Amino acid sequence: MDSRNETSCEARRRFRREALQRREALSREERQRAALLMTERLLGHQWFYRSETILGFVGYGSEIPTRELLGEALRLGKKLYVPKVMDASEKSVMKFFRLTELSELKPGYKGIPEPPEGAGEYCFRPEEAERTLLLMPGVAFDGERNRLGYGRGFYDTFLADKKELCLRSLAVGFRCQRTEGPIPVRERDIRPCQVLLF
Repeated sequence: MDSRNETSCEARRRFRREALQRREALSREERQRAALLMTERLLGHQWFYRSETILGFVGYGSEIPTRELLGEALRLGKKLYVPKVMDASEKSVMKFFRLTELSELKPGYKGIPEPPEGAGEYCFRPEEAERTLLLMPGVAFDGERNRLGYGRGFYDTFLADKKELCLRSLAVGFRCQRTEGPIPVRERDIRPCQVLLF
């Protein structure tokens, strides 16, 4: 297909499909190496070091593994929150809940490990944003920090009224998830402040 004739939606679907294929083709060794590099890099990142609160995610399926990093955050005494999808319907939203041990994780939305019922919910306070780090997954990323997720807009919705937190957002993934061309963006799309691919 001539990319000049592609619609924005078609291009987004193509980028998503191609990035997922590349990600799923990675070997176990490539995944483990990337996860190790990511953990080492983030543990030395000033945003992680200076943050009291980490809004992380649990790598699932072919996503970059994050459990070691999350475990280190807990070991260092940081407040760790991970996402939980509420009301798995067309109007579902994503919220973050406190995790004190990785063993508390249970399969939730689409089998993704989530915090348990009754865990404390993250409450955004603008004055605490400088001591908070938001880690974001994604399917594809371009050279302008544009991020393509799975299509439900969970992170875009979550960040829509949290401009201070947007400045402490960091997306992570594999190098193979970088697109060759720009990702068509929609008005509601929010770019992470940094993208680190391993």
